[in-house]
Amino acid sequence: MILDTKTFEILGIKLFSIKSNDDDRGLFSEVFLSNLDYPEFKINYVQENESISNYGVFRGMHLQKGDNSQSKLIRVIKGKVIDVVCDLRKSSTSFKKNIFIELNPNQLLFLPKGLAHGFLSLEEGTILNYKCDNYYNHNSESGFNLFKT
Repeated sequence: MILDTKTFEILGIKLFSIKSNDDDRGLFSEVFLSNLDYPEFKINYVQENESISNYGVFRGMHLQKGDNSQSKLIRVIKGKVIDVVCDLRKSSTSFKKNIFIELNPNQLLFLPKGLAHGFLSLEEGTILNYKCDNYYNHNSESGFNLFKT
């Protein structure tokens, strides 16, 4: 299932490339297996979210704070995005660092707790799906505009 993994300068972020099998019928991929030997797949994900975005839509930067902070396992179902991540963990060596990662349907992106997340849709009807290890809590919601000075 996992072909390759990549880490980034923000500690804890991991990009997984997944294997797809295609033939004259279409395409098949095993997207999530809890028995893989990666800690990111052993997390108890309790909520799954999905958004559909038009071309050029930017969603983010969002996060849950405190006890409601969330780790996320993100996948583009259809289309392509530029995923944007900002490290807001004050104890991190990459505190306030932003990174940009292009994601397509053959990848899974893991984000640990304490990061703000957003994405730019690069295609019409882009579908993004993500699993969270904590439930959404309105009172813990936070975010900022990445493009505001």
